[in-house]
Amino acid sequence: MSTTAPAADGRAAPVLALEGVSKSFGTVRALREVSLSLHAGQAHALAGENGAGKSTLIKILAGVHAPDAGTLTLDGTPVTFSGPADARDAGIAVIYQEPTLFADLSIAENIFMGRQPRRSLGRIDHTAVRSATAALMERLGVDLDPGRVARGLSIADQQLVEIAKALSFDARVLIMDEPTAALTGSETERLFSVVDALRAEGTAVLFISHRLGEIFRLCGHVTTLRDGQLVATEPLDGLTEDDLVRRMVGRDLDELYPKQPTRPGEPALTVRRLTREGVFHDVSFEVRSGEIVALAGLVGAGRSEVAQAVFGIDRPDAGEIRVGGAPLRPGSPTAAVRAGLALVPEDRRQCGLVMAASIERNIGLTGLGKLGRAGLVRRAGERARASDWALKLRLKYDRLTDPVGLLSGGNQQKVVLAKWLATEPTVLVVDEPTRGIDVGTKAEVHRLLSTLAADGLAVLMISSDLPEVLGMADRVLVMHEGRLTAEIPRDEADEERVLAAATGRPHTAGEAA
Repeated sequence: MSTTAPAADGRAAPVLALEGVSKSFGTVRALREVSLSLHAGQAHALAGENGAGKSTLIKILAGVHAPDAGTLTLDGTPVTFSGPADARDAGIAVIYQEPTLFADLSIAENIFMGRQPRRSLGRIDHTAVRSATAALMERLGVDLDPGRVARGLSIADQQLVEIAKALSFDARVLIMDEPTAALTGSETERLFSVVDALRAEGTAVLFISHRLGEIFRLCGHVTTLRDGQLVATEPLDGLTEDDLVRRMVGRDLDELYPKQPTRPGEPALTVRRLTREGVFHDVSFEVRSGEIVALAGLVGAGRSEVAQAVFGIDRPDAGEIRVGGAPLRPGSPTAAVRAGLALVPEDRRQCGLVMAASIERNIGLTGLGKLGRAGLVRRAGERARASDWALKLRLKYDRLTDPVGLLSGGNQQKVVLAKWLATEPTVLVVDEPTRGIDVGTKAEVHRLLSTLAADGLAVLMISSDLPEVLGMADRVLVMHEGRLTAEIPRDEADEERVLAAATGRPHTAGEAA
């Protein structure tokens, strides 16, 4: 690894730096004269709300976009990347927020795609590829079979494969865009241990996370963006989370968990002895109207799988589901929607949105029967529906006809919510409702869920964010290895009790057997 020359002030010169960088997309100015420096052996945080310009900055560093103005320097020398391969060859590795694996290839093939070791006559050395992948997994402390096909991996496991891919390049600069969004606390700490080791070897790290506690845990300095402009670059020592939030949103944030007190009504969703062999077993619970029930547990405990079985995506092997007291035909999402169920999935890009379609088309997808006539969609009705929900959810967009893929992660999540809330459900199932969205948008989503519950909607919320679970739920259901291990009322729920149930430790009296 090369050594950078000292700067004029005696500090080591940055490995990678941006100076006065600007970037526009049509009439939208994504970045305005932004500067950032990354130093060897240091972790630097990049903070800001969704839409602040973080993703654009990352893509400029990664060679995806070229800046309209400004300079990019590597070891003090100006450089121009003509594409991601140039950035990668320069020692810059990026772990993006959304995994981008080839579903039908193995984990090992995904990691070494395009650079597999070769044997004689140019044949791929599959043994060497698997061996190198196994070594990366051991370095990460992950038990994943290198030969396993990527299709069917959880979001957490997909993210770990992306991390292994980045590590395989021996990068001098590691850019991590929300790498922990789908990881548990123990998996996050394991990742941070790897990052600490990389920093000790001299790697410069740029870390982006909406979990502010992670920024303070890992980083020494933070650069904050707001509306594409630089707010401040400063040491984290002496700052508080509230200070950082004010810099990000430009104001004091209202309560992050604005849970309204409600009076739960009759059971809106009843699940009895639901079983899917090898996935979850004998799961029973109910969600009443006006109530937010959280389904907590470690990644892989079976929470998302229960939600998918309730909604009909997967057919359970045994058990009963009732909506409003009426039995629900299993294995049929269409029947679930007609009964009043709505599901906001964990992976919004893959399962919740058509990324190339417009904002208004995505919001209208659940109402084609009402918006169409003779097989044709009435554009005026589709646009009115989208405009109404965009206003209700404070959606930030340029034009409703723009592809939804142009929106920030938080605004994409709002589109998914709008699509399903437009069906006027009686039960809303939300899987990781605030994964990968900024603190300001997170507060908006929490306020929306609280208001919906106060208006009588039954909400089943699956979340890996323990403060979110404790802050928003009227009751907490905890799963461990496919079984429901605890049911904890709001006034008795705390981190220790939830984590004990999630890890299978003995539970105290009053918890569900």
